[in-house]
Amino acid sequence: MRIITRKFLDAAKKTYPKARAPLDHWYRVTRAARWQNFIETRQTFAHASQVTVKSNRTVTVFNITNDFRLITAIHYNRKELFTMRFLTHAAYSKNTWKTSP
Repeated sequence: MRIITRKFLDAAKKTYPKARAPLDHWYRVTRAARWQNFIETRQTFAHASQVTVKSNRTVTVFNITNDFRLITAIHYNRKELFTMRFLTHAAYSKNTWKTSP
């Protein structure tokens, strides 16, 4: 998968140093992946989930340890994954990210 953008992940690692190793692992595995659909994504990351946001679009949320959530948009047809938000579990649980631009 082509991950857009690595700078986003680097910024998340600077803000949350505890997430550095798990994000690096996620990046390596995801970069090498050739997922065709969400079922294949779940075979790699069992705790990934799909969530519908206010715009009625579906995003994929990855658990990066129990402390963080990485929200992405995956375009399987183009083999692209867009990083959208990186949140602590507490911020994610408030659900305000679903309605904010």
